[in-house]
Amino acid sequence: MGNEGKEEDRNEKPSSGHPGVLKIMQSIIAGAFGVQSDKRRQEDFSSHSPLPYIVAGLLFTIGFVVTLVIVVKLVLSGQ
Repeated sequence: MGNEGKEEDRNEKPSSGHPGVLKIMQSIIAGAFGVQSDKRRQEDFSSHSPLPYIVAGLLFTIGFVVTLVIVVKLVLSGQ
């Protein structure tokens, strides 16, 4: 008794409509690896502003390229 409302609260989405940092990071990484679900893609595109996804995508891409450059330099310097 009295536990019915608690389960409904956990399943309820935030009312602000703004995605959290973790959700944006998960979407960016899943999209980068090509494993983004259709449900998540629809949630991302229904967001109020694409700006957080654009910024996170650019930062992820820059970080990925910098990591590749560092790894290649380390491998080539060892020869």
